[in-house]
Parts: sequence; structure tokens; C-alpha cells
Amino acid sequence: MRERLAGHERRFNALFEAYFDTLRSTFDAPEFSTFAPECLDLVRELSLRGGKRIRVVLVHEAARLVTDEPVAGLDDAALSVELLQTHGLIHDDLIDDSPRRRGGPSTYYAYRDRFPERPRTALGLTVLAGDLALALSLRVLLDSEAPLGVRQAMAEVQTRAATDTFVGQIIDLERDVTPEAPTEDVLHAVSDYKSARYSLLAPLQLGLLAAGEQPDRHAPALRRYARLVGICGQLRDDYLDLFGDEAVTGKPTGTDIRDGKRSYAVSALLSAVTGAERALVESALGDPACTAETVAAVREIGLARGVADRLVSDMRRHAEQASEEAAAWRPRRRAEAVEFFERLPWWSVERAH
Repeated sequence: MRERLAGHERRFNALFEAYFDTLRSTFDAPEFSTFAPECLDLVRELSLRGGKRIRVVLVHEAARLVTDEPVAGLDDAALSVELLQTHGLIHDDLIDDSPRRRGGPSTYYAYRDRFPERPRTALGLTVLAGDLALALSLRVLLDSEAPLGVRQAMAEVQTRAATDTFVGQIIDLERDVTPEAPTEDVLHAVSDYKSARYSLLAPLQLGLLAAGEQPDRHAPALRRYARLVGICGQLRDDYLDLFGDEAVTGKPTGTDIRDGKRSYAVSALLSAVTGAERALVESALGDPACTAETVAAVREIGLARGVADRLVSDMRRHAEQASEEAAAWRPRRRAEAVEFFERLPWWSVERAH
């Protein structure tokens, strides 16, 4: 199975590069403009810089639930989900003021370096680069070789996914500025809207549509699965941000603490401490100058108070529920593909970065 997934990744990376090469030669912009092709180049650079390509894998494996024969429009669906991901990364880095992404400068910081004396220009071009990636993610579906009805249905899926993601970004910001601690329902809703619906549900729907299936027939089951896996994955991300090994994750721990994010880990930590320990956590929360030593102290408090164990327990519970949800597909789906979706939640629990 791992070899098959690695094959999806290798094939898609070549496809993505070829897509941008073709787009660059046909890109419709005035000849005098240098900004327009530069914007496209930054979208290309970030898109090709890597990532797990798990959404691409989901598209292909969803189609395999129906058939193992070649499927028209499947590559276009894969391109669309990764272009939508690029859009999200560009805007995420702008919102979070993040200098790095995938081992290189974020699009926002690339523009800041390009226009050090024009911050509004840098900001505006970053927004437009994200918008361009979003438009391309829809255009690639409208230009697909899939039948017209399938193209329209896939475009509708991606439009809804993008809308849900915007709502997720809004409630994510709302969560972090609301004085009251977020409830579990709030944390799950942020995870669902901001991540699960475009990273899991939409690729599932696109793969099924390309394979000739009508995903609306099984919409509740797909939504339940995507939501559970999305929560599991977000729990793991938040866990690694505080309790992960920097040498393995490749990024510093405590980012959510410094940014003042009420993540799963931070919320669990705040609910578990009192007195001097709580005062230390609250003093670090939202302090961009918070030192590595303070983050380490917060981490030790979390370990001592069982926060890490609680997060792992929650991950496993959601992974088990998601795996059981996928197992229920076996009577009407191809067993080999169902196995992938049964195992996927557990990979989220086990990953170290």
C-alpha cells in the first residue's frame, strides 16, 4: 500500500510541474506586465515545493472504491485540490505572519522582500496570489476532459469546500479572541470547517464523482468519516506543536502558544492547570517573544498534568471511530480501497511530523 501511495505522489508531482509549464506559456496577461507572471511563478513555486500530497492520494483512492480502471478527470480533480491547498497556504501565512513554508519563504515574505518600501503592495499581491490559486483550482475542473455533468458537479464540490474553508478561517480567528475558553464542540467545528471539509470530504467526493458515482447517495457517511479523520489529524498537529520533537518535525515547538491560539493542546492545558502553573501558561500565551525555555517549562507542565496522554487518547478514540465508519463501506465498495480508508486515521495518530 505504501508503494502505491508513493506512486501517486511521484506521478502527481510530474503532472503538477507539467501543468504549470503549460499554464506559464498560455497565461493571459498584458505583455507589459511583469507582476502578473511573477505572481504565477510564486504560486507555482509554493505548489511544487512539496507537502504530503495526501489530498491527491485521497482523490485516487476514492475512485478506487468504485473501479481500478483509468478514470477521466481524475488528474484534474487532483490538480484542483492541490491548487486549493496552495490558496489556503498563501492566505494562512498572511494571516499568521509566517515567514517560512515548506522549507522556503512564504509568499507573503517573498513579496515583503521584493517590496520592502511598499508593505501595502506586498500585502495586496499576496492576497491576489492566493486568489489566483483559488481561481485556477476551479478553472482546471471546468477545462477537464470529464463529461460536462461531472465537471459541473466537481466544480460545485470545490466551490462549497472553499466556502467552508473561509468560514473555518473566520471561526478560527473568532475562537482565539473570544474571552471564554473554547468548548470541545467549538474546537471540533473549527477543525471540520477549516480543514476536514476541503482536505478530506472534497477529495473523497471528487474521486467518487470522477469514477461515475454520486456521492450524495452516501453523504452522511462520508461527512462523518471526514469529520472524524479531520479531528484526529488536527489533534495530532496540535499535539506535535507542543510535545513534538523539533529534530523530527523540522519546526520549533510552542508556535500555538506564542501565537495565542486556543488549539486542542492549549485548551487542554489551560483546563488542567491552576495557580502558578496557570499563571505561567497564560503569561506565555500570545507572547511572540516567549523563550524556548518558557515553552519547555509549559511542555513539562503539560506532561506532568497528563495533557499529552489525554490528547493521544482522544486521537485514538476518533481514529477508531473513523476506521469503523470506513469498515462499514465494505459491502458496497472494493475491499482493497476500503482498507486504505480504514488505515488512514491510524497514520494520523502515528505520524511524527
